[in-house]
Amino acid sequence: MKKKKTGALAARHHQTGYLYLIPWLIGFLLFVAYPLFYTGFLSFNSVVKNIRGWTMTPMGIDNYFTALFQNTTFTPLILDFAIVELTYVPTIVILSFILAVLLNTKIKFRTGFRMIYFFPVIVLSGPVVEQLMSANTTSVIRIEDILIYKMIESYSEGAAEILLALFNNFTIVLWFTGIPIVLFMNGLQKINTQLFEAAQIDGASPWQILWKVTIPIIKPTALICTIFSIVQIAIFSINPIYGFVLTTIQQNYSNGLGFAAAVALIYSLVVFLFVGIAFLLLGDTEKVIVRENILEKQERKLKQIQRRNRMNEMSIKQLWKALSSRWRYWIQKRKKKGEQGGPFDEDKR
Repeated sequence: MKKKKTGALAARHHQTGYLYLIPWLIGFLLFVAYPLFYTGFLSFNSVVKNIRGWTMTPMGIDNYFTALFQNTTFTPLILDFAIVELTYVPTIVILSFILAVLLNTKIKFRTGFRMIYFFPVIVLSGPVVEQLMSANTTSVIRIEDILIYKMIESYSEGAAEILLALFNNFTIVLWFTGIPIVLFMNGLQKINTQLFEAAQIDGASPWQILWKVTIPIIKPTALICTIFSIVQIAIFSINPIYGFVLTTIQQNYSNGLGFAAAVALIYSLVVFLFVGIAFLLLGDTEKVIVRENILEKQERKLKQIQRRNRMNEMSIKQLWKALSSRWRYWIQKRKKKGEQGGPFDEDKR
C-alpha cells in the first residue's frame, strides 16, 4: 500500500515538473527548433524574392560548396574564429576560476571586491564595449616593446599574435569573466568543508587540496562556464566571423537567402562542435552508480588516500603484524564455513 502511495506521489511530482516545463518547451520549439530546421531547409534551395513572393529552387549542397570552397572570405574567417575560441575561452575560464577562489577566501572587504569585479558586467553593455573597442581603449599595456614578447615573437610569430590579441583586448576578457566568476563562487560555496578538513588531517597541502578536491568537484561548473563563454564569444563583435555572417544575411535577404542560410548553419555547427569538445573534455565520463553524487565519490577517494597514508606510515613490523592478523582472520573464516558444511559436501560423501 505504501509503495502504491509512493508511486502515485512520484507520478504527481513528475506531472508537476512537466507542467512547469511546457512553457519553455513551447518557446524552444517555436523560437529555436523551428527556425533552425527551416534554416537548414532554406540552405538546400535557391531562395529569391520577386513580385510573386518567395521562389525556391532546389540546389542540393551547392550553397555549402560555394560558402566553403568558392567564397574566399568565409573559410579563413572560420579558422580565425576557431583560434579566437581556443584562445579566449580557456583564458576566461581559468582566470574566472582563479578570481573566484580568491574572492571566496575570508578577507576584509570581500563583498566590495566582489561588487567591483561584477559591476562592469552590469554597466558595460554590448554597444558600450563596442565603442570602447573602436576607440582602442580596451588594452591595458603595450607589450610590443617588452623583452618577453620579443622572445616569444622570435620563437613563434603565431603565439606572439595570440598573446598580443589577448593583451589588446584584456578589458574585454575581464568583462567576459563576470558571469563565470559568479558561477564558480556558487559552486565553491556548495563544497562540503569537511572534505577540506579531512584532507588537511591527512597532511595534504593546499595545492593538493586544490587539485584533488576542489577541481574535481567544481568540474561541472567549469563545463557550464565554458559553454557560456563559447556562446558569448560567438555572438560578440570580438569574433571576426560574426560581422561577416550578419552582413551576408542582410545583403542576401532578397536574392540569395539560401546561401545566407548555409553560411549561418555552418557557423552554428562550428559553435556546436566547440560545445561538444567542451563536453568531451569536462564532462563526467566515469561509469558510476546513478545515485552516487559527487560528494560520495570524493569521500570514497579520501578514504582510499587515508588507507594508503596509513600503510605508508607503518613500519615493517607493524605491516607484518597487520597482514598476519588478516591472514588468521581469513583462515578462521574458512574453517567455520567447513564446519557448517559447504554446497559440495553431499557430493563428497
